[in-house]
Amino acid sequence: MSAGHGHGHGHGHGHGRARPGWRARVAHVLRPHSHDPADSLDAALEASAVGIRTLKISLVVLLVTALAQAVVVAFTGSVALLADTVHNFSDALTAVPLWIAFVLGRRAPTRRFTYGFGRAEDLAGLFVVAMIALSAVVAGWQSIDRLLHPRAVEAPLAVAAAGLIGFVGNEAVAVYRIRTGRRIGSAALVADGHHARTDGFTSLAVLVGAVGVVLGVPAADPVVGLVITAMILVVLVGAARDVLGRLLDAVDPELTDAALRSLTAVEGVRGVEDLRLRWTGHRLRAEVAVLADPGLDLAAAHDLAHEAQHALLHGVPKLVAATVHVGPVAGERDPHAGVAHHPTPAGLPGLPGRGTFPGRPGNTSL
Repeated sequence: MSAGHGHGHGHGHGHGRARPGWRARVAHVLRPHSHDPADSLDAALEASAVGIRTLKISLVVLLVTALAQAVVVAFTGSVALLADTVHNFSDALTAVPLWIAFVLGRRAPTRRFTYGFGRAEDLAGLFVVAMIALSAVVAGWQSIDRLLHPRAVEAPLAVAAAGLIGFVGNEAVAVYRIRTGRRIGSAALVADGHHARTDGFTSLAVLVGAVGVVLGVPAADPVVGLVITAMILVVLVGAARDVLGRLLDAVDPELTDAALRSLTAVEGVRGVEDLRLRWTGHRLRAEVAVLADPGLDLAAAHDLAHEAQHALLHGVPKLVAATVHVGPVAGERDPHAGVAHHPTPAGLPGLPGRGTFPGRPGNTSL
């Protein structure tokens, strides 16, 4: 017996269905959740709209910041400030593919792309990583060139002021992107926000370089440029880890634990055979197989599947869809013997004291 979130709920509920546990009932009162599949879709579309609005605003802020710094670079010749300006322009440009990805993610699934186009957001995250890498290359090359071919920095106080402008603009964008990305579950937007935050701190490093020039240490300017390069490489490693993790279907173990807790709160769930969570862009989906009393009739098993869905939608943040398979607790006859000869991937470890959740159907009890 399987059920996916999105089925109608007009069927009767008088077939001796298993009732949700007290924790699930309390959660329903405190955080009511509609069973209408259109509500989950509307929430996902709203999240996409919020992401697009964030990108529009941050794009304007970063462009204004970068243009202000570029004017100072033209008059001062500061390589550290040039590196920072390049980063600000690259930060602004990373908003474009993310914007396109959010728009694509709002398209309805098709017969070819049955999960929709949410993965476009993760692919845009790869572009963000590539832009960070490009920024590191440009900044490093410019800094080394300035060490080998020194040039006087004009108006260091103006350079310091421009560095401060860069910090304020980048930090404002970083806070905005990171908060929005975490709220809607977008790894690409969060990574881009961390990129902006690091660029903000490198703008402060530009200020340090300008102070060094004022104090009679002209080499401080290109040296600070190299420091900026190193900081960008640190950001590159973190951003690549997060974005590639999403592409490999990595999820925070706390989400898995939350799903398990939600399922165990449902009265009638006797065990969990398998649990899978995956992101498609900023939308989280779940697939789970639960064990139930073999004496349940078809209608009661169907109701139990929807109760499990309901609990998951309440208990797992950002979850927009869940497919639940209900199988009987194995007795003398293995209910999965017909497919036992088909290989299946390894399963997930369970919570301490809750048993394990093998990929191959079995008899794990909670």
